[in-house]
Amino acid sequence: MRAPLSWLKDYVDITLPVDELEEKLTLAGLEVANVEYIGVRPPESVRRRKQMKADEVITGNGHIVWERDKIFVGQIVESRKHPNADRLILATVDYGAGEPMTIITGAPNLKPGDSGQKVAFATLGSVLIDPYADHFKTMRLKSGKIRGIRSEGMACSEKELGISEEHEGIIILPDDAPVGAPLADYLGDVVFDIDITPNMIRIASIIGVAREVAAITGAALHAPLPTWQTQAPPASDYCDIEIVDDDLCYRFTATIIRDVQVKPSPFWMQHRLKLLGQRPISNLVDITNYVMFEWGKPLHAFDYDRLRERARSIGKDKVKIIVRRAEEGERFTTLDNVERTLDHDVLMICDEVGPVGIGGVMGGLETEISDTTTTVLLESASFNFINIRQTSRKFKLPSEAAYRFSRGVPSELDPIGNIRGAQLMADLGGGDIASGIVEDYPRPQTMVEVPVTARDVERWLGIALSQDEIVAILQRLEFETRVEGETIWATAPWYRLDVNITADVLEEIARIYGYDNIPITMLSDELPPQRHNWQLELEEHLRDILTGAGLQETINYTLTTVANHAKLYPDQPELAPTADQFITLANPLSSERVVMRRSLIVSALENLRRNLRYQDRLATFELGLIYIPEEGDGELPAEQRRLSIAMTGPRDPGGWLGGDPEPMDFFDLKGVIEVMLERLNAGPATYEPADMPYCGPRCARVLVDGEAIGVFGELHPRVRQAYDLPDRPVVVADLDTDALLPYFRQKTHLRPFSDFPPVKEDIALIVDEDIPAGRVEALIRQTGGPMLIDVRLFDLYRGKSIPIGKKSLAYSLTFQSPTKTLSDKDTAKFRRKIVGRLSREIGAQLREG
Repeated sequence: MRAPLSWLKDYVDITLPVDELEEKLTLAGLEVANVEYIGVRPPESVRRRKQMKADEVITGNGHIVWERDKIFVGQIVESRKHPNADRLILATVDYGAGEPMTIITGAPNLKPGDSGQKVAFATLGSVLIDPYADHFKTMRLKSGKIRGIRSEGMACSEKELGISEEHEGIIILPDDAPVGAPLADYLGDVVFDIDITPNMIRIASIIGVAREVAAITGAALHAPLPTWQTQAPPASDYCDIEIVDDDLCYRFTATIIRDVQVKPSPFWMQHRLKLLGQRPISNLVDITNYVMFEWGKPLHAFDYDRLRERARSIGKDKVKIIVRRAEEGERFTTLDNVERTLDHDVLMICDEVGPVGIGGVMGGLETEISDTTTTVLLESASFNFINIRQTSRKFKLPSEAAYRFSRGVPSELDPIGNIRGAQLMADLGGGDIASGIVEDYPRPQTMVEVPVTARDVERWLGIALSQDEIVAILQRLEFETRVEGETIWATAPWYRLDVNITADVLEEIARIYGYDNIPITMLSDELPPQRHNWQLELEEHLRDILTGAGLQETINYTLTTVANHAKLYPDQPELAPTADQFITLANPLSSERVVMRRSLIVSALENLRRNLRYQDRLATFELGLIYIPEEGDGELPAEQRRLSIAMTGPRDPGGWLGGDPEPMDFFDLKGVIEVMLERLNAGPATYEPADMPYCGPRCARVLVDGEAIGVFGELHPRVRQAYDLPDRPVVVADLDTDALLPYFRQKTHLRPFSDFPPVKEDIALIVDEDIPAGRVEALIRQTGGPMLIDVRLFDLYRGKSIPIGKKSLAYSLTFQSPTKTLSDKDTAKFRRKIVGRLSREIGAQLREG
């Protein structure tokens, strides 16, 4: 938010030096990112901090000092055509110092015969900005002849003075500009550039910043609510309003301004808008922007006569504004002349013929203000900020209005903005305002009364304040207060939507008291001894294992959307959790961060989608929480600690020695899980087929000691498409870290190395197709006894000599005794025992030959 000092002074008495005010604002939570000095010299403390020389005229950020003895308010005494150039003008300028000067200009807004115009006049030796340079560059004005006539100064454009990028014409100042006054005194300004944090949308206006300055400094605030008196017919004679979807539009107000004239805005309004980085268009359009920056209330102006023509086309004489959701597939042409296809989530401002604007985002081409507009319907409304944010992103239509709407604008501001806008249109457009406003207000704004005590302040802030001191601070912030015993009940002013709990009130007290005034207090006791945290140690150990396996840890938001979860159920949408099965934020910061996640897989896939734009291979994991309301205690949800893994891309990206371009698949992920379990002493694991909605046929459940610890598999192609992932295998795992904790806590039993050689024995078995290899391995390990120290599957075969419905599994068995060298007779005995059990329990046959 850019806030010119001159504009702030209209509403608050500011006596502090600029650098002190900047510091106080920053310490109070308003992040002043930059201070721009436009035409004026920065204070001495700022010049020292920036290491500026005493005569330095460049103030930074494309601005210069307008030297008080060289750049003045001047007046054109006369102007005539240059005798030697058709496109140049000779002008005589009086700047209040002796004889008028002759200048030569090609500005298109100065014609032969013009006189009396006030201009920004630079004398010889002035430092200006070169308007034709590709980058910021200054130039010193020198005397020179142009087509045989000497020019003794310059009438400046805005770009030459660093006000804006405009340099096609010279600045024409108002008629009351004092001739001979230093331009820095008349037009110089200081602009505070303030970063607006999500909880500070109230300062997205000049009056919002002025309120903060008044509260922080104790200065008087002058921001009366606008009013008007008129004898004109009531606005209700011109239009009706109906809000159909009050979950998306809380209030809609409108008034009518008749007999207006479209023309350029006055200099003061244009100049203020330019200081904010806005381009003036016409008085009516500029007024809607001006009110938005002044009060923080976006407005929209419709050409009422066009609305009335549309009403008459269906036999109606009165305009009716209807606020509703768009029909699926409905089409609408916006102000930028783009036809857009709408869906049911888009809020539309309509009449009885059809849409005339996208609520809070952009108006329609058919009812826009034009040079022929004479009657205006001025809209001021409040919308669901999440919906506005989603719509603005959907259509890629960011704007200052959408920025404010998407962060929350109080409904109580609607009539204020409407009245202020109508006032200015009547003043600057010569119009007549209809009596009153028309509105529909189905969901009135309510404010919360919040308790706070002096004990709360001392406990949480570490400062001892009396009740009277607390009340005084809150009243500086325009809070209403009432005292009951030790409790102060505080109600925030209507423009503070961010105050809902005691902590919010405490923050306000701390800001105004001054964070820098809170004393530093040392701990008065020793720190308690740290308790052993097995969960934390497990997670640290998992990080070591997984990063050692080549994975990267990600830390994702725990907030997502219901729609992102629904993408995990491509074939069974009825199984997807509904909105009431989530913990939903009352005041989300973003439309993409609305509910607490129920699965880490959602976060993993969102992360893949973002990062695969920048690299071809990703292997990531996350240790985090999911939130399951129905398994909670009725008040708080159950929090489950989970581990997710996601892998996609080439197995080995390679280098100068080459690599493995084959994509990572199900077995790569299985290998990572096996390494992890082995390092945790949680094995051996067994696997069984699993049916997860987000996986294809390659999906398995991991079991340790017969207990499921999670699932993993290859992502379903339709899930991959829903998340806009590349057309190649993506494998994911979702594991329960709490289930791993008992294995991590158990002691590791070390077995001494044997002095006797190991003996290897290969065995090939024919088993039914549906018997998992993991089950076969588990039976082998259970039967082999302590002498069997390793089992490895090295071959899987189907085909010739193997009956249909069967498969061949070949294992390498390693036997070793701690007390002797094993003989062939010993290993044969183990072999017979293993084959016998496999034959009895799963019908396995020894494959010969």
